[in-house]
Amino acid sequence: MTLLKIARMGHPVLLREAEPVADPTSREVRRLVDDMVETMEDANGVGLAAPQVHVSRRVIVFKAPAERAGPDGPEDAETPLTALVNPAFEPVGDEVELGWEGCLSIPGLTGAVPRHARIRYRGTAPDGRAVEREARGFHARVVQHEIDHLDGILYTMRMDDLRMLAFSDEMRHFAEAARAEE
Repeated sequence: MTLLKIARMGHPVLLREAEPVADPTSREVRRLVDDMVETMEDANGVGLAAPQVHVSRRVIVFKAPAERAGPDGPEDAETPLTALVNPAFEPVGDEVELGWEGCLSIPGLTGAVPRHARIRYRGTAPDGRAVEREARGFHARVVQHEIDHLDGILYTMRMDDLRMLAFSDEMRHFAEAARAEE
């Protein structure tokens, strides 16, 4: 496996729609997925889309660790490492939640992004299995974030209020303000 270079905000590969993959079970796709997983884990990420590693194809990898769901998260919050080819999602209901997101392609920044609270997503695993799941909370957020990358959308483009964009190491100010309001 190989660590891949992560494209950062400003690189054109992040702003264009990725091409569908004709054969999700190809050796090329399996190698890409393995390299993406290694790259994501090396960077301490929870998701990565192929355009983020300079490959304009519709492939994502992600995981949703239980600890990321927070104390009020759903019991089924943990989602194991998943690779999807040609993924898509649709909202389940109208509820939208505001949540903090970071991105390996925008290092050092965190922003509050509105996302669908519940989604249904589908795609093909690299072994050819059809995958279809419902997700909520952090799991739903990470899937939407990664699929956005396939459509040339960065999380900052989804933000309603750029005052809620901050350097990650300054996030303590938001936490302090929230505690003061309680």
